[in-house]
Amino acid sequence: MTTPSQHIAFIGGGNMASAIIGGLIRQGMKPDQITVVEPFAETAAKLHQNFGITALPTASAELLQATLVVWAVKPQIFSQAAEPVMSHTRGALHLSVAAGIRTDSICRWVGTERVVRCMPNTPALVGQGITGLFPCPLVSASDKALVEQVIGTTGQYVWVDQESKLDAVTALSGSGPAYVFYFLEAMTQAGVGMGLSAEQAYQLAVATFSGASSLAAASTESPEVLRQRVTSKGGTTYAAITSLDDAGVKASFVKAMQAAEVRARELGDEFGKA
Repeated sequence: MTTPSQHIAFIGGGNMASAIIGGLIRQGMKPDQITVVEPFAETAAKLHQNFGITALPTASAELLQATLVVWAVKPQIFSQAAEPVMSHTRGALHLSVAAGIRTDSICRWVGTERVVRCMPNTPALVGQGITGLFPCPLVSASDKALVEQVIGTTGQYVWVDQESKLDAVTALSGSGPAYVFYFLEAMTQAGVGMGLSAEQAYQLAVATFSGASSLAAASTESPEVLRQRVTSKGGTTYAAITSLDDAGVKASFVKAMQAAEVRARELGDEFGKA
């Protein structure tokens, strides 16, 4: 848990910042230990309403007290947002949740090499996220512990030993919720086509995904074995899996995630030019 002496600044107060702020406050952090720079009045109003935080419209000397700075800005404006912040936060640890921006660019823009880059996903909004983390060499063990405390408020986390692996994290878990929603759409559509109401089909689909994920998390067996346990030869599940295999769904799914990884690398090249 964060201590009373710690102060966290957020550059950007949108959904991901709000997810982290909400988690921190639930774990006992006081609103006056949190500073947010958020130029958009509507977003700032939500921060005040939800958390009692009065956001700053622009960077100021108030940022000097920050022990950790969380960058929750759109990738394309990161370098611009960093200019007025850098002079106040060189002594802080920096955590970036901006997709695609690599640490060499971040270090240059924020004026320090105490930088951790992360790739969260949207279930963080309900405390069920999974985040990939990569530390620069000058990030200490205590720095990493602080990052774990902060990110842990949104769910699980995984440290990777090479920054390039964050592109794989992006393809797998960063974009992953969209894959789940895609299958939920298909399962709901199929259920309606077989006579269920849209509400019934959706409830069944969501509960099935949630339950199967919980079962997989609680089991020591591989997903292949778990699948085989519910796939009796000649039965209904066998018919469905055979149809999926005949259509090349698994191979297409792997190819789709590989395309996401390639695009993640391309975005890193594009956004890091500034």
